[in-house]
Amino acid sequence: MANHKSAKKRVRSDNAKRLRNRYYAKSTRTAVKKIRGMENKAEAEKSLPKVISMIDRLAKKSVIHKNKAANLKGKLTRHVNNLQ
Repeated sequence: MANHKSAKKRVRSDNAKRLRNRYYAKSTRTAVKKIRGMENKAEAEKSLPKVISMIDRLAKKSVIHKNKAANLKGKLTRHVNNLQ
């Protein structure tokens, strides 16, 4: 258990950041699943930039690894381009 005042504050702030990161990561995963389930190419192309932006934001804040972000973006783009 934390003994110093600064360590106690660090525990509180880390917990808040963890919850925030979990929320953004989960909402991004849901958006990715939504795009993968889309059959309409126009609709998928419209929402792709928003999802890519979400992924980039997670990678920038080190919630996910930058290579994972690149892999996700590439696979999503390939999926959208292959839709009819």
